Amino acid sequence: MSRANLLAMMLLLLLLGLWETGCRIFEVPVFILPPPSAILSTAVTKAPLILPHALTTGLEIVCGIGLALVVAIPLATGMFAWDWLEKALSPFLVASQAIPVFALAPLLVVWLGYGVASKIFMASIIIFFPITVSLLEGFKGCDREFRVLFRLMGAGFWQTMRLLYWPWALPNFFAGLRVGVTVATIGAVIGEWVGAQRGLGYLMIQANARLKVDLVFAAILWLSVMGLLLWFGVGWLEKRSIPYKEFKF
Repeated sequence: MSRANLLAMMLLLLLLGLWETGCRIFEVPVFILPPPSAILSTAVTKAPLILPHALTTGLEIVCGIGLALVVAIPLATGMFAWDWLEKALSPFLVASQAIPVFALAPLLVVWLGYGVASKIFMASIIIFFPITVSLLEGFKGCDREFRVLFRLMGAGFWQTMRLLYWPWALPNFFAGLRVGVTVATIGAVIGEWVGAQRGLGYLMIQANARLKVDLVFAAILWLSVMGLLLWFGVGWLEKRSIPYKEFKF
């Protein structure tokens, strides 16, 4: 284990220890703030209850990521290929992120129903922006000398895109994807809060109404684990896809 990972682990244990100690010393009621031990116990013992909801939320997140990629990659490529398209669409991209997601969630539930479709769409709205912007900046950041070299060798735009621009932009793409997957849970859960029949967000609302705060924190813990798995999954995929990342041009 590296020194940075060891330091992070020690800091986490310190915070959890202070939380546990504070709850017990001040005798904080469990329905207000349960100690970490109670949360962990609930997360394990209530796993048969939580797991089906976690699978639903996970499906929404994964499908949202897929939908965001289907939109973001062609969009970033088109905006890089045609300047007029970037100038035309940039205001709409910014506006899509300026609208609060809480304002969109009720409308999506009305339009797409209480099923997973509205949650998938909500997650994709949040995810596609960082992927699009990061990939576009990666294309633009390609070294001019390499562009000139490909042009002198007679390569067309799409051939250059495949052999130069896309490999060059992959680090930026994965950086945007990392950001996207970490916030993907936000879109799915907000959609479930507004209206759902299953999912961790739905479970949290139901548990909160019954003052089962330990179950709310247990659902949050499961969400955190899902986010970490997505983060490390993207990191693993990045290492597999970019063996030249450490090479300095």
